[in-house]
Amino acid sequence: MNVSGGTEAKVDDAGQPHPALALPEGTWWDWDVLAWDAGRFLLAAGHDLSYHHGLELVFTAPLFVSCPAAFHDPVFRAPTPEEVATITRRLGGRPPVLAAFEADAGGSEAVACLVAAERLDIVRGTVLRYWREDAAPGQRFAPWVRPPGE
Repeated sequence: MNVSGGTEAKVDDAGQPHPALALPEGTWWDWDVLAWDAGRFLLAAGHDLSYHHGLELVFTAPLFVSCPAAFHDPVFRAPTPEEVATITRRLGGRPPVLAAFEADAGGSEAVACLVAAERLDIVRGTVLRYWREDAAPGQRFAPWVRPPGE
């Protein structure tokens, strides 16, 4: 797992190879699936996704995904031994990355979510969800945003 800035995930003190995902400081209340294909599964987060987001979890080579398309206030935790065993059995081996969390998807109770992948990069930075001619240096645009007339 790489966080923009280049830190690698470590095995936790209990020997758990899939520790709880630690997010950088910020207000990451709103979440949605920004992109999903065979090569990557990308979750975006911010305090309000109407205009921009400031955090991306980029799962490279997703192997298993179980989460809603949009959710709020996830609580990341270490996967349970049962989740690890189920994913290991389904995939024929332990995945390098296994992220588990509970989230509010609008129902009466939290939804348990699980993502297995070959790699995870945590990327911070403003990603605009609308076109701006005067975007600041370093700002990116969401994949669907195009200049007028394009």
